[in-house]
Amino acid sequence: MELISIRELKQQSGPVPLPATLHVQLERILEKITKTGNPFYELTFADAEETLVLRVWNNSPMFPACARLEAGSFFEVAGEFGLGNDGRSIDGKNWTVRTLSEEETATVLGGSPELREKQRLDYDYIETATAALSDPRLRHLCLRFLECHGSRLQRTGAARDYHHARRGGLVEHVAQMMRSANAICDAYPFLNRDLLVAGVLFHDVGKLWENAYAENGFSMAYTEVSELIGHIPLGMEIVNKLWKELHEDEELTASWRELVPAPDRVRLHLLHLIASHHGEMQFGSPVVPKTPEAQALHYIDNLDAKMEMFERGYEIATELGRHVFDRVRPLPGRLVEPLPTFVPREAKDEVIDGTEPADPF
Repeated sequence: MELISIRELKQQSGPVPLPATLHVQLERILEKITKTGNPFYELTFADAEETLVLRVWNNSPMFPACARLEAGSFFEVAGEFGLGNDGRSIDGKNWTVRTLSEEETATVLGGSPELREKQRLDYDYIETATAALSDPRLRHLCLRFLECHGSRLQRTGAARDYHHARRGGLVEHVAQMMRSANAICDAYPFLNRDLLVAGVLFHDVGKLWENAYAENGFSMAYTEVSELIGHIPLGMEIVNKLWKELHEDEELTASWRELVPAPDRVRLHLLHLIASHHGEMQFGSPVVPKTPEAQALHYIDNLDAKMEMFERGYEIATELGRHVFDRVRPLPGRLVEPLPTFVPREAKDEVIDGTEPADPF
């Protein structure tokens, strides 16, 4: 049976059971009781991008084996999978499990080859973009952060739900935002490129303690510090701590005191970008954007989140009709297939007539 991801299984599942093999982590196992008093197990499996819930009823051949499965372990799950009676959930039939080897487990943690390569290139871009900053204060601050916390950044999600909600998702989010920031600075040259790029790196830095995945799995812990403080104040604390540590190195920072703008103003404006990046106080920012860079950062952040929601939405949404898909929250309405890019007739390899029905309008 073909080895596929949970996302591919969800995309391909239909009323006819699909033979498939998954390499996944058992994130959670719960023993429950039906309304009629019969016991069953609810298993939550996870890979680098998705989760899958399978229910095992007491008349299933797998029911006795479930008692021996441990949450946190990595397994190969092989069997036949199809849509449940509700048309949304996945049912498994005749499936078996085996424990994965250490090498197989490491591969699962890294995600698909495509995802691993994407995140590698994205992290390389972050390192290159920050190393190219002209302002030595911001450049050294960014590089120190990556040196101290780069490995944690690479296993942090950009969110728990909705966008880039996967191991390493924050790397993808930050890298794409940096690409947008550099393009926008070309369009609006009055923007402070160094400040905006540094602001992109640090805007969600508090999520390293709010949305970090376990080193050896796909669970994202809830922590007291993130619940009581939140990622914006945490991010400001982290920047202040790194800034203080840099300035304790007098050999490095002796020449910075004479630079213009003054170091304290640089730090203050960077903190403002972190504080205001949600755009409005009702969305969690303690202050609204009050500089061009802060406003640009807010829109870049929001744009990249929405674009990822659309991209993932087309992969998972149910098709309701020709070019129309079900709503994927929190996007505001049902999805419509985007218009393809125009290709001049002479540039096409072949022209197929009659494939599009006449537009009723």
